[in-house]
Amino acid sequence: MNNFTYYNPTKIEFGKEKENNIGEYLAQAGIKKVLLHYGTGSIKKNGLYEKIIISLNKSNIEFKELSGVVSNPLLSKVNEGISLSKENNIEAILAVGGGSVADSAKAIAAGAKYDGDVWDFFINKAEILEALPVFTVMTLSATASEMNGNSVIINENTKQKYSIASVLINPLISVINPELMATVSKEYLAYSAVDVISHCIEVYFTASTHPNFNSAIVESIIKTIMQTTEILLENPNDYDARAEFAWAAIQGLNGLTPAGTEGGNFPNHMIEHSLSALYNVAHGAGLAVVIPAWMKYYKEQNQAQFKRFAKEIFNSDDADVGIEKLESWFSKIGAPTTLKELNITRDGIKELATNANATANVWGMSELYSKETIIEILEKA
Repeated sequence: MNNFTYYNPTKIEFGKEKENNIGEYLAQAGIKKVLLHYGTGSIKKNGLYEKIIISLNKSNIEFKELSGVVSNPLLSKVNEGISLSKENNIEAILAVGGGSVADSAKAIAAGAKYDGDVWDFFINKAEILEALPVFTVMTLSATASEMNGNSVIINENTKQKYSIASVLINPLISVINPELMATVSKEYLAYSAVDVISHCIEVYFTASTHPNFNSAIVESIIKTIMQTTEILLENPNDYDARAEFAWAAIQGLNGLTPAGTEGGNFPNHMIEHSLSALYNVAHGAGLAVVIPAWMKYYKEQNQAQFKRFAKEIFNSDDADVGIEKLESWFSKIGAPTTLKELNITRDGIKELATNANATANVWGMSELYSKETIIEILEKA
């Protein structure tokens, strides 16, 4: 196990009715004025919006609103939030929704304290040195954005889906009430499950050093996600399954699983971001297509870990069987596993590879994933 520093400044408030305390949490942090950031209106239909407003008013928290975040959050919406925050002397960003809303909020938080173009952070032209504090009330678990400093945004003008990472944009407090997630569609539950699994297996398979303890954590998260997903597809109101899914999802990308590892990277995310950027594919749906294809390409480079995965997750001694069974499970829960299912033809592969290779350049992965290599992977999809 390598030396490492592990620090996560996010406080989790987990459980039933915790969202009713968000105003109190903000007040305790000394916040008096927030930007309330949310999606396309579902929180108004299910009553959560009213609960948030009551809580804010009760604690005398002033607020401005910015709605309209979509499943692949857009730079234009982030810029709108930055302008609102600067014009109204906003002191914190309150994200109410899923990972897309949280990601958008984090980008706004960073941009609100920066004089230049927030996209500078995404293309490594500038470093995040300060940010407004972020608070979240989550309505979906998948990205672990509620407990990490990551944000992924699409620049509609350049068709690039890039990311930033800084502990300065970790949420200060995240509220997670599994009851708020009961209305998530079966489709997006499946996509969420795939996303969580992808977070776990990226470093699991690609790290040059991956301690046994870390592998065991990853495997436990994956098995928990698979078990609870199947329960929730049958009974969306199973609170305990929903709670375990939510807590396991957070562990997948809050810094825990890669601590002490070395050399890992995120090729599946690098490739999938192009599917989202060019075809507006839901992130989890794109990952369900990319992951099996990438695994078939990469398996010979880490046979021991692929065999371990097959054994621990599917009780098989055959690495190929492990890949096949994971792909079959994706299909079983309703996720696509081919480009055809996403209405992407073979003619689109070259453009996808060009776009993904640009991301690989930004992420420092271009030597491992040339345009030709990415085409080879996508051909397997």
